[in-house]
Amino acid sequence: MSINLHDVEHVAKLARLLLTDEEKDRYTDQLNAILKYADKLNELNTDDVQPTTHVLPIRNVMREDEVRPSLDRERVMKNAPEEEDGQFRVPAVLE
Repeated sequence: MSINLHDVEHVAKLARLLLTDEEKDRYTDQLNAILKYADKLNELNTDDVQPTTHVLPIRNVMREDEVRPSLDRERVMKNAPEEEDGQFRVPAVLE
């Protein structure tokens, strides 16, 4: 697969970009270089490579979820513009 000048002009039009002829040529060359590199990566044998979501070992740094005392419901409801059955009442959003 390769990118031609027409493709660059089409994408520029969709993105509403005004490109000079020099920029169009440069982007055509750069995009083709990217695609050539991607094709080169497709030649690699990845049969023994396990799928992963991230290349680095990451661990969750969040704190443990603990039950802690919270604000009193009556005190919180004093700030509510409208309240119903101990909960905030908000307008329905239907789309």
